Amino acid sequence: MPTLEGTLERISFYNDKTLFMVARLRSDDDELCTIIGNMPLLSAGEKLRLQGEWSQHPDYGRQFKIQTYEVLMPRNLKGIRRFLASGLIKGVGPATAEKIVEHFGPATLDIIEREPLRLTEVEGIGEKKAAMIAESLKERREVMKVMSFLQGYGVGTGYATRIYRRYGDDTVARVTENPYRLAEDVFGVGFRTADKIALEMGLASDSPHRIRAALLYLLNQAQDEGHLYLPQQELADRVIEALGAADNCVDEEAIARQLGRLLGDGYLVLESLGGEDAVYLSHLFQAEKYVAERLRGLAAFQHTLPAGRGLPEADGIELAQGQRQAVAMALESGLLVVTGGPGTGKTTTIKALLTLFQQHGLEVMLAAPTGRAAKRMTEATGLEAKTIHRLLEFTYTEGEGYRFQRDDTRPLKAHVIIVDEVSMVDLLLFYHLLKAIPAGCRLILVGDMDQLPAVGAGNVLRDIIASGAVPAARLDRIFRQADSSTIITNAHRVNTGQMPFVEGNSSDFYFMPESEPGKVVEMILELCSRRLPRYRNRDPIDDIQVLSPMRRHILGVENLNLKLQQELNPPAPHKPEIQMGSAHFRLGDKVMQIRNNYQKEVFNGDIGRITYINSDDGEIHVLYPDVGGEREVIYDLTELDELVLSYAVSVHKSQGSEYPVVVLPVVTQHYIMLQRNLLYTAITRAKELVVLIGTKKALAIAVRNNKVEARYTRLAARLAEN
Repeated sequence: MPTLEGTLERISFYNDKTLFMVARLRSDDDELCTIIGNMPLLSAGEKLRLQGEWSQHPDYGRQFKIQTYEVLMPRNLKGIRRFLASGLIKGVGPATAEKIVEHFGPATLDIIEREPLRLTEVEGIGEKKAAMIAESLKERREVMKVMSFLQGYGVGTGYATRIYRRYGDDTVARVTENPYRLAEDVFGVGFRTADKIALEMGLASDSPHRIRAALLYLLNQAQDEGHLYLPQQELADRVIEALGAADNCVDEEAIARQLGRLLGDGYLVLESLGGEDAVYLSHLFQAEKYVAERLRGLAAFQHTLPAGRGLPEADGIELAQGQRQAVAMALESGLLVVTGGPGTGKTTTIKALLTLFQQHGLEVMLAAPTGRAAKRMTEATGLEAKTIHRLLEFTYTEGEGYRFQRDDTRPLKAHVIIVDEVSMVDLLLFYHLLKAIPAGCRLILVGDMDQLPAVGAGNVLRDIIASGAVPAARLDRIFRQADSSTIITNAHRVNTGQMPFVEGNSSDFYFMPESEPGKVVEMILELCSRRLPRYRNRDPIDDIQVLSPMRRHILGVENLNLKLQQELNPPAPHKPEIQMGSAHFRLGDKVMQIRNNYQKEVFNGDIGRITYINSDDGEIHVLYPDVGGEREVIYDLTELDELVLSYAVSVHKSQGSEYPVVVLPVVTQHYIMLQRNLLYTAITRAKELVVLIGTKKALAIAVRNNKVEARYTRLAARLAEN
């Protein structure tokens, strides 16, 4: 097989999903040629040894089709300079690379590896930076070994780096021993990749290890979909599909045997109820049972604080009948749910309760699931609200890792705890909150049950209300100041199955008709960059949020972000950039965290702005809004997969946030996602202005579709048990 060695000159095309790359390689004979094939994403300047075959394309000419590859260390000065300047080595950019190579010549890489302190001979490099450069080169060498090992399994460079960071020098041994651990241990590596590695390593397609791994993976995947359990038959069907239904390699009997082993080992729980066999991950089963038992106990606790004394009207807070009833219920019961749509006075009710409890000398704590929601709660009440994670002191403990420091052994010190935006709270987080509530403490849960459910597993707020076992006050009166808002009027119309008002001279709600998706994109760009900033004197990046029901589509989040980034934050000489895979981040970009990072205390859905990029160190700083101000979080190159552009975000990711201006495409091409609670949630994210762009037909589809996505949960049934 022909062999080709050379230095990667540039990448012309790369597909993150298929790993297909078209690039230009400068061979050792100084010939520039085109190479094509499935490769991890490499960087210009890397030295490659390729095996494959030459072919002649009718349009693109002579090409080298890659079969296998090996990443080498460069040998000549030009290659070493380009390699160091490629961004792969932390702490080295083009200028520093030039200085290092000029000083050490062909021995540069050997000196960095064997005598790193000598780097301090180069102006601008101290001991700390020298150690960082040496460590980065060492890691790069090890990652290249891992890449070579994983290349046949379609694992890209980014994942190889993360796998190496997880397992270190034991990477090959750990993965060989049990490839399925990758799906559990390494963010982004799914079961299918792990399964492909396992099968290519020789694992039998009907291996018990493979079936057990599939059972656990699919139950964890169901948790990500919002389910607390799966019916046994559905779980078996999913396993057969995941392991290759066409091959008939696994039958239900084999699945039942491995399910029995996992039940016997305590990993899973099987519960029969109402003719349905439910399979739970053990921790989810225990959490759901505990939540139901604790809520029943809190609801049964009777308080003796006099209901008629010191009502908060004395402090200038006027309450409607429904709000007065909610306050009275909160005084008498240990547990209360307050629910209602926008403009119905939930915040006023919280303020009234806070005033009354403080008049009686009670210690009150306020919490919300996200930083943005906690910040709004603080601004509305004047009392500091914390995220639930901060309230429960989620921190690192030596020998135990990250955990909640507040629980039943060290409960919170409060007489009353009020939690806002409870629709966003998943069952596991709610479980940890309940464990930390002391005996005799009142718990008041506030939220809008008609919004989309939590991103995590469970449907806590809706289940609690549906059970009928917990005192609940539903606020349904729209107050005069809110009644003048077309945003709020239309939100309630949508929620009751009526078409929103889209004709007339509303100053805060606009509908712009357009059926052609390409033209809708153009209208969004024009609105965000010019028309809306002029009309409302608002910042086009910070104050205007584009929402979309979908991720992939010409009007999906991914494409809109690329278009909006180019329009609102185009490249410029004074704006440094950094690229990781297909992600391209630029100074000033609006970005969103897409997974919980407890170490950095940033969570799925948090939105911030890039304030600093150091391409030498591969470092990005993001400024996030926080209770009482702002907070800067630092990311290195291997953590950039936790960030995405957020000029446009999905409606699901917008939960718990409010924006001055919301722009939402509503087109029939989004048919599968056009749901009433999704449209309702999108509209209620806006404080000042909503602009819908699309067709009335699509709007009508969404309003009529009141099908709430079913989640497998038994919390309501457990609460209703006598």
